[in-house]
Amino acid sequence: MNFDIGEYENKGFFLLEKFFNKEESNDLKKYARKRLLSDSDKASILQKKDKNGKVTLLSNWSTTLNNDVFSLIARDKRLVSLSRLVLGLEIYIYSHKITMKKPFQGGAWEWHQDFGYWHANGCLEPSMLSIWIAIDDSNKSNGCLEVYEKSHKLGRLNHTRRDEQTCLDEKYLNDIKKRYKHSFIEMKAGDALIFDCNLLHSSSENISDKHRWGFIASYNKNSNCPSDNKRDYGNFEELIEVPKGRFMKYIS
Repeated sequence: MNFDIGEYENKGFFLLEKFFNKEESNDLKKYARKRLLSDSDKASILQKKDKNGKVTLLSNWSTTLNNDVFSLIARDKRLVSLSRLVLGLEIYIYSHKITMKKPFQGGAWEWHQDFGYWHANGCLEPSMLSIWIAIDDSNKSNGCLEVYEKSHKLGRLNHTRRDEQTCLDEKYLNDIKKRYKHSFIEMKAGDALIFDCNLLHSSSENISDKHRWGFIASYNKNSNCPSDNKRDYGNFEELIEVPKGRFMKYIS
C-alpha cells in the first residue's frame, strides 16, 4: 500500500489508486446497485436536498458485527490498517454508508467538515477520519469530491443547518477561497480517498448521464466515543477486523 502519511497530514487527504482490484470493484458495483435499488432497501434510503432542491440519496448502517457485505468492507484489513496508522490501534467504526447521485438528478453536498456535525453528536476530539471508496468513476461532470487542501489545519469551524444538510457557515468561504487551494478529486472505480475529519469538502450536482456512488467508512478513537449521542450510529462497537477481500465471499 503506497500511503504517504506525511502528505496526508500536510494536505488533509491522500488518494490511493486501485485500492480495490478490478474484480472487487466490478462486483461491488453490481451488488450495490442490485441491493440498494431493490424494493426491500429503498425504504431505508434517506433523501438529502441541496440548496437548489436537488436530491442526493444516502444509506447509513448502524452495526458492523455481522457478515453484511458493507460491514465487511468497513472491517476489511486494508481500511482498518490505514486508519490505525493514522489514529492508533484503539479505534472503532463510527459509521459506514453509501451516497448515491442519480444521473442528471443527483444533488450537491454543500461545503462542510465532517467534524462540524460529529462534534455536535458528542465527539470531543477531531481524532477521526473517513475512507471514501469510489463505486463509480467520479469526475467533475457527475459530482466528484472537491476539497480545500490543508483546510483541516483550520480546526473545526462553525456550521449551520440549511435545508437538509449541515453546512459550513458561509461567512468563512470567501477567505478560504483566497487562501487555500481548491482541488477536484477525480477517481476511478476502486480508488480510495482517506481524509481528515476537519478537511473542508463538498461535491456538486450530477449533470451527467452516469451514476456517482461512493462507499464511506469513518473511524474514531475508542476514547473519543460520544457519551451523549442521540444518533443511531457512532456509538462504540468492538471492531473485529476481517481479512482483505472477505466481503467477496458474500456478494451474490
